Amino acid sequence: MTEPSRAADVLARRLYEAGCRHAFGMPGGEVLTLVDALTRAGIAFHLAKHENCAGFMGEGMHHADGAPVILVATLGPGALNGINVVANAHQDRVPMLVLTGCVDAAEEQSYTHQVLDHRAVFTPITKATFRLDPDSADLIADKAVAIATEPRNGPVHIDVPISVADTPAKDRGIRRAPASASAPSGEALAQARSWLAAAEHPVAVIGLDALQENAGHAIRAFAEKHQIPFVTTYKAKGILPEDHPLCLGGAGLSPLADKHLLPLVREADLVLSIGYDPIEMRPGWRNAWNVETQNVIDIAPEANTHYMHQAGLNFLTAIIPTLEALSEGSAPRETWANGRPAAVKSTLAAAFPLDEKWGPAGVIAECRATLPPETLATADSGAHRILLSQMWECSEPRGLIQSSGLCTMGCAVPMAIGRKLAQPDRPVVSFSGDAGFLMVAGELATAAELGVAPIFVVFADASLALIELKQRQRQLANGGVDFAEHDFAAMGRAFGGNGVTVTSRADLRTALQDAMKAEKFTVISAVIDRGGYDGRI
Repeated sequence: MTEPSRAADVLARRLYEAGCRHAFGMPGGEVLTLVDALTRAGIAFHLAKHENCAGFMGEGMHHADGAPVILVATLGPGALNGINVVANAHQDRVPMLVLTGCVDAAEEQSYTHQVLDHRAVFTPITKATFRLDPDSADLIADKAVAIATEPRNGPVHIDVPISVADTPAKDRGIRRAPASASAPSGEALAQARSWLAAAEHPVAVIGLDALQENAGHAIRAFAEKHQIPFVTTYKAKGILPEDHPLCLGGAGLSPLADKHLLPLVREADLVLSIGYDPIEMRPGWRNAWNVETQNVIDIAPEANTHYMHQAGLNFLTAIIPTLEALSEGSAPRETWANGRPAAVKSTLAAAFPLDEKWGPAGVIAECRATLPPETLATADSGAHRILLSQMWECSEPRGLIQSSGLCTMGCAVPMAIGRKLAQPDRPVVSFSGDAGFLMVAGELATAAELGVAPIFVVFADASLALIELKQRQRQLANGGVDFAEHDFAAMGRAFGGNGVTVTSRADLRTALQDAMKAEKFTVISAVIDRGGYDGRI
């Protein structure tokens, strides 16, 4: 006999239908029914040491399986602990279901302990927020999944009252059909085709929306046919292999790289903004082109409300049919007869050399040279991320994942744990500054408990290197950016893994080779000098 469904079961089964097989969080008494429902539905619940890290583990999983993240938190402090990762999901366009427990509506009228308005807290940093109701649990569940996974992706919050989770509920099977892809037409399409046909110096800027639409094959065919060199945002790295002759690498965060890339963009007679979401970019990419003198076509799922740039033609259409429509009836042609993109690519390679004996560039170069091409990487925020995102070549989408929109410190370690849990047969390496690593070191225990073996590389210079660099650039006195040296390798061993300290490329090479053969995770503390990023980023 089938057990009657609880409201929590209706929600859990809808999440299972959406492809979710894993949930992450920290339970409290208020979410026990919810955790039970997830488990019964076939969704494994993984205990993290902090809700913020739980969400990033889920994001690591999402980049592997494509399913929405499930973050579970209890009421009050549990929910508030997850604020950062939810805001990060909102800015980094990550589909996430944030499930929080709460007291019943009647109870909160005469009870105050840990009671606060979760929905008011989450409203500014989510696409939508709901309070689960047994009579409409199925509708709320379907709405939440649909909103989280439609362009642009993002987090949706559901507050689950204690008694509601256990209340009988029915699933009426109501499911909203996905919208069909749209394509441009009419005069705007004709204008775009004429611009493309006339362009002698076209450039494409490819962003996160293209990644979420899995448009890599269409973009490759389009770029190759029309010989359009392109840059990507950091999130879109690898949408086409970065050794492709038309690829100029990632842009938007490194002033050193942008010094070479932005002039090329301004020389273009046609700029194609393909799924380019400027939420990742820095002020240097405000008005990176001039619509008065350059033809600009913007293809995006949402209208431009950011005003980071403008375009002569704005297509709120899907990327694949749009590129096909643009290309229809046109013939391949040569572009950039002056060879400028190739020269820029060569200059960029010289600006980020791979032969440094040591320092942050030497660490990155040795990791890329020693680890297999199929290695999956995660990057924390900090100076190392800027350098890494230029030097770490990707051959596939999501080969390097990071917090680009919100730039959250402490994300790399939990994302690597989630990624390794999802893809245990792939090498996974995380890159953290020492300050970011200290924020989340407790999650090494989670890695040990889950039996996963990522490689955690720590750039150990006892400094907030990027902030210290900015402090010096502004000729301010040193303050609040340096801290004590710590034995990160010992932390790895203390939490049940391996740990080693390295000070040379040879030592790092040996440590990486040993880590790839190890059955436990490995922390590699790469000791570098302060100021090692000067002139490098």
